[in-house]
Amino acid sequence: MGSWKRDFASGLIVLVPIVVTLYVIYWLFGLLSNITLFTQLTDTQYQAVAATLAVFVLIVFSVGYLMRTAAGSILEALIDYVMNRLPVLRIVYNASKMAVETVLSDDTGEFQQPVRVEPWPGMRLTAFKTGKKAPDGREVVFMPTAPNITTGFVMEVEPEDLEETDEGVEDALTRVLSAGFGENDDSEVAIDELLPEDDDENEE
Repeated sequence: MGSWKRDFASGLIVLVPIVVTLYVIYWLFGLLSNITLFTQLTDTQYQAVAATLAVFVLIVFSVGYLMRTAAGSILEALIDYVMNRLPVLRIVYNASKMAVETVLSDDTGEFQQPVRVEPWPGMRLTAFKTGKKAPDGREVVFMPTAPNITTGFVMEVEPEDLEETDEGVEDALTRVLSAGFGENDDSEVAIDELLPEDDDENEE
């Protein structure tokens, strides 16, 4: 009777991520279908969402093309000036702009380089280089929290206190997102080993 526990756990490991992903897609679809401007002009929600996404892509390309011109540079500077005069919104604006620039920038090698930090003797934490330096020469690194990597700590660390690794950014993020359960190495523990031994089997 102990095998049903392993079967149930294996099924959950496969199905729960799929269900969560589908739910997020469903939630985004419902959000777009409710706020879209084409709801009254189309026959179905699918057409409304598709039209909204198409218009958004066209706007993105148009604004991107405009930014290549002198007028676009002036407009961007004006927007930055106005947003930086707003007490609270300027924090959200600058943070989101910096995040997008970091993700889409071609020069993201430093940001995507995982390193290890030892805040206390015997304890190592995963962090990522940002490519920035403090005025005193210290490296600025970002240490995300697990499993929510959108929050974390920005730390200024001496370069010699950073431990370089050969680990890829995907492996490091997988470990953080999975709260340490997503190691991709030969020492990965099998599902059967994580489950307790069944008393009935031991008795047999």
